Amino acid sequence: MADERTFVIVGASLAGAKAAETLRAGGFTGRIVLIGEETERPYERPPLSKAYLQGDEDARGKAFVHPEGWYAENDVDLRLGTRVTRVDPAARTVTLDGVDELHYDKLLLTTGSRVRTLDVPGADLTGVRYLRTVDEADALLAHLRAAAHVVVVGAGWIGLETAAAARKHGTTATVVEVADLPLQRVLGDEVATVFADLHRANGVQFRFGASVARFTGIDGKLTGVVLADGTELPADVAVVGIGIQPNTELAVDAGLEVDNGIVVDAALRTSDPDIYAAGDVVNLDHPGLGRRLRVEHWANALNGGKVVAASLLGEASYDRVPYFFSDQFDLGMEYSGFAAPGGYDQVVFRGGTSVADGFIAFWVKDGRVLAGMNVNVWDVTDDIQALVRAGWAGTAVDLEGLADPKVALADLLG
Repeated sequence: MADERTFVIVGASLAGAKAAETLRAGGFTGRIVLIGEETERPYERPPLSKAYLQGDEDARGKAFVHPEGWYAENDVDLRLGTRVTRVDPAARTVTLDGVDELHYDKLLLTTGSRVRTLDVPGADLTGVRYLRTVDEADALLAHLRAAAHVVVVGAGWIGLETAAAARKHGTTATVVEVADLPLQRVLGDEVATVFADLHRANGVQFRFGASVARFTGIDGKLTGVVLADGTELPADVAVVGIGIQPNTELAVDAGLEVDNGIVVDAALRTSDPDIYAAGDVVNLDHPGLGRRLRVEHWANALNGGKVVAASLLGEASYDRVPYFFSDQFDLGMEYSGFAAPGGYDQVVFRGGTSVADGFIAFWVKDGRVLAGMNVNVWDVTDDIQALVRAGWAGTAVDLEGLADPKVALADLLG
């Protein structure tokens, strides 16, 4: 019997594209409609702030999830440049561009997030940039190649990767951050200091405890960034990286439960049994952590898209260990797990803190590993994630062995 069902995916993102791929691979023969507001087919975001921003032209093409012909070849109705303006759960329809209605049997929301903007005078000047989309990456790369002075607002992952790219292009780079260290809330003082030292060693200047009062310019073009204390920094480009916020408007209007993202259970089901969600827009009831968590990183979109497709076809549970990675100067790192600010007792370093030599940092509470970050040490992610899962189960490890590079990580669990 032919499958007459229609699965509509709102958000032509990495999560949405992977869900469509997994549905077809899983044997779903019904109709799949994948809808996106951008005119580019689905792509991955990490290359935009890493290799491509540093000048690797090939990275742009490699960012796309599938070749251009894949969607037609796999009978996926890809509708780009199309905005879903309404979801009607009672009628099981979505409205496209305020006009056309499309029926669904199951609906998947992979609407992602958007950048938080800085609302200060001069924010509309040419040269004030954000980084989220391919178009924004194209524009920022062109600016970096022509700039002499770059100011980065926000010392998060995007901010630090952008600062590293700016230095590679030979510009000055100054990072403005309200906290006392980069990544302080995410990593804590001990590990955040490693990143501060790395960037300083590569010529990046920091302005900690500072905020932007306004941007200045001439003839509509950015010339400087004025801080709250009156200091003016010269700038041809200012890159604002102060976080993202989930695109939950459709879910709110549809009456779905929303709380710092679309609330979903472990199967990625929303409060409506016919509507699912995946990617950075979801606030997941994580079965391993025993709490709700919204994760804004690439691996969550990649794996969430796959799991939600399996859930649409039957039953599945999303219990992946949160994971992300970053490349800055000569530092490559992977982070696995979740350690809430103030939610750990100590950070245990394995192999010191030398970026050149490599090390692993573990966030620990009551002897349980909550998270681990390997810096220039490779092929250890599986072992680190095993330690994190053991920590979820309440298993403590020997901290002296955890800190000793001569003790195999796999041996710590017996």
